[in-house]
Amino acid sequence: MAYGEEVVAGYETCPTWAPILGFLAAGLCSTLANFGAAWGTWKSGLGLCSMGVNHPRGIVKNLVAIIMAGVLGIYGLIVSIIIAGGVTNPDNGANTYSQYTGWAHVCAGLCCGLSCLAAGGTIGLIGEMGVMATGFRAEINHAKGNRPLPGQVGGGGADDGDEMGGGGGGGGGGAADESSGADENKLFVGMLIMLIFSEALALYGLIVALIVSQSQYKCGE
Repeated sequence: MAYGEEVVAGYETCPTWAPILGFLAAGLCSTLANFGAAWGTWKSGLGLCSMGVNHPRGIVKNLVAIIMAGVLGIYGLIVSIIIAGGVTNPDNGANTYSQYTGWAHVCAGLCCGLSCLAAGGTIGLIGEMGVMATGFRAEINHAKGNRPLPGQVGGGGADDGDEMGGGGGGGGGGAADESSGADENKLFVGMLIMLIFSEALALYGLIVALIVSQSQYKCGE
């Protein structure tokens, strides 16, 4: 407050400390979103490494959880850039960033950051257990496929009839492999749907944060 300015009791619209709110909001948004992304990547990566020991063919397909966790950091980055860009510079020593805008930015930053944090934890837990379950299902299918069928057990002196029986057993094994593969795909699809709805939590927070961050009041208007 300058010397000689009239003192008015009540709410101060543009205090000198108001820019702290904007910078704090930008920092919290990016930090919380990155924490959620790191959490989801950490848990999903542990599950992927555990599954890849015995089922390396499924590593690429099950990278989806890690990719979705990494996107959370991008959400926080977008909102943080918007908030930081809304913090105006002082004009001739007078603050131009209002307290109203500061609290709106705090709300937007926490909305996006905490939503990404919750989504990251959910993606991490679902990704870890879902990937490991998919690997276990593949191991069971592999064990069933290598199990000898009764028609395939016999000595070296098998006649033509035994060879025909063996061929029939091979056909049954092929049908069993197709059924086992379908079970594995159903488990993967279920995990994928849960991951999509978990990612939607962060998307909801991003949309609300973008809307709230547009609520601004410039000092002097």
